[in-house]
Amino acid sequence: MSSTAPVSPAKSSYRPEIQGLRALAVLMVVVYHIWFDRVSGGVDVFLLISSFLLTLTFIRKAEQGSAFGLAQYWLQLFKRLLPAVVFVLLATLAATYLFVPESRWQEIFDQTWASLFYVQNWLLAERSVDYYAADEGLASPLQHFWSLSVQGQVFLLWPLLFAVSAVLARVAHLRFRPVAGIIFGAIFCASLAYSVAQTYTNQSYAYFDTRARLWEFALGTLLALILPYVSIPRVARIIAGWVALAAVLSGGFLLDVEREFPGFVALWPLLAAGTIMVAGNSGSRFGVDAMLSWKPLVRLGDISYALYLWHWPILVIYLTFRDRSEAGPLSGAAIIALSLVLAYLTTRFIENPVRHRLPVTRRVAAIAVTVCCLTVAVPLSGWQFGLKVQTDRANAQTVSDNPGARVLAGIVESRSSYEAPIVPSAATINGEWASLAARCSDAALAPAEEVLNGHCSDNGIDPSVSDRTVVVVGDSHAEQWLGVMRPLAAENNWTLVALLYGGCDFGVPLPSQEAGCQDFNRAALSYIENLAPDAIFTVVTDAHPDTAEDTVVPGFPAASRQLQGQGIEVIGIRDNPRYSFNMMSCLEESGGIAECGQARSETLTTRAPFDAILNIAPETVLLDATDLICSEFSCDPIVGNMHVYIDDNHLTETYVESMYPVFSDMFRQATGWEDIRD
Repeated sequence: MSSTAPVSPAKSSYRPEIQGLRALAVLMVVVYHIWFDRVSGGVDVFLLISSFLLTLTFIRKAEQGSAFGLAQYWLQLFKRLLPAVVFVLLATLAATYLFVPESRWQEIFDQTWASLFYVQNWLLAERSVDYYAADEGLASPLQHFWSLSVQGQVFLLWPLLFAVSAVLARVAHLRFRPVAGIIFGAIFCASLAYSVAQTYTNQSYAYFDTRARLWEFALGTLLALILPYVSIPRVARIIAGWVALAAVLSGGFLLDVEREFPGFVALWPLLAAGTIMVAGNSGSRFGVDAMLSWKPLVRLGDISYALYLWHWPILVIYLTFRDRSEAGPLSGAAIIALSLVLAYLTTRFIENPVRHRLPVTRRVAAIAVTVCCLTVAVPLSGWQFGLKVQTDRANAQTVSDNPGARVLAGIVESRSSYEAPIVPSAATINGEWASLAARCSDAALAPAEEVLNGHCSDNGIDPSVSDRTVVVVGDSHAEQWLGVMRPLAAENNWTLVALLYGGCDFGVPLPSQEAGCQDFNRAALSYIENLAPDAIFTVVTDAHPDTAEDTVVPGFPAASRQLQGQGIEVIGIRDNPRYSFNMMSCLEESGGIAECGQARSETLTTRAPFDAILNIAPETVLLDATDLICSEFSCDPIVGNMHVYIDDNHLTETYVESMYPVFSDMFRQATGWEDIRD
């Protein structure tokens, strides 16, 4: 590259090769999703192009001295984006009603709201969703809206930053481009550094984190800003263009995009795509721009937005309906063909008419945006309200209607059949995660605030006025016991604190754990020692879905001995049985308990492996609540007219709550805490 004087104020010029590159990016996304079981990096290229084109728009306004008109811009933007979104969301909700098991409805409802209001990425980040899940058939049909949410958030932020750049340039009597370059260069550096660090410590969260993606948009902006200063010889542009295109297309095969992005590894496809954009029009029939300007490819670029919207829900709904984990050659081709047809129809009859035929006024745009939101919000709210009425009726049932674990404890006599509905309902099963209401204060978290922030909650009872303090620590299998620990704490005036990190067993940090889990365990041990609670409570074994075996959590015995040395009592409970299939899906597909239950002897060993813990930390208090989950002979998906499992390994909060007060007696006998109230 060589520098030259900047050109005069940028003129609007159509770049067909960029539209062709956009088409290739979305094709990569579609093809990789459907056939190659991988994430391609095409979304990152798509985001880069969007930022590049957005920047060109504001550069023209700044250099021509035109008003930015931010409110008008935002309203017109979402007037253009939302109609296609609304159409896809409504179609997906209809397909959900027809083809998706009821147990997955609530998840799709939540993601519909999040997609409509461009916060889907934050919802997925908080749930630390694996974008590709175990297979696409178990993924949400709306997960792909995460990238559109990030894009929408940036489209709100970027114009503000352009306005700030313009004001600073005017005040300092400087040109717009250098000032904007400094601002967006700083964003690029800060966001890339944050992205690298966050990807290393918590990649599943970083994947959806807007802050970890800002540098990708900033790169597109910087490319647009420097474009007039760059001059590349024609031969170099031809060679660089083809090399860069090969890098873009091969990145998804050579890189583990899903597990390594958006850290520095994402520079591969972005720099490659940026090279193509900077190389520009070579004027040669041998240049990559000649291929990217091919009319069918450019026309595909015109419908690329709608194609991205349609391909994923069609794929997921198809796999869910057919109970398959992947699409074959023929079914995949059919999915792509259907996606293309719907994308064309959506663009021609929905997106383009709204964009070009409605008057370009702020009032019309505001009305259009409002109508779009209401078109989804009204039927979705009605559907959810109807389900809530059903749930409220079920929750109003008596203990004799839904005894749950009380049947296994012998408190309530078992009945062969129940006329009352089973609770929790299938539609609300994915909301059956126990939690505590209050977040831990920053002061309480010191000195581990940075690591534990967002992973700590409590029941709001001040330790200075409580009778005891108990910390529940570990992963989601420790979390589920909050369903019974919470009422136990409330009944006995305990402060209850939860330190939870998904997929991270509690124990001393081990090299075999991911970096984020090691940091969490290190911080959790420090926090517990500083807090000096009366006891901690955690899950101390790991059950295995494919064998009747459970093993001691690595690192737990050493952690138990360490905390006991500080005078802190350690209470551990055996893991619940896990399965190789989803219990709720099995029930919905087979309709019978017998088809989904398993012999108890096939799920866990007869005797818990507690000796391996007691040999190292002999004072550890150990509980085994398997008799409250399984009968003497079998482990069933429904016990006492209650669903036992959310999925293949997590207990429902409602069922765990039904263990009280049997669990209370078990806890008192094991700990010797005679002050526990009956």
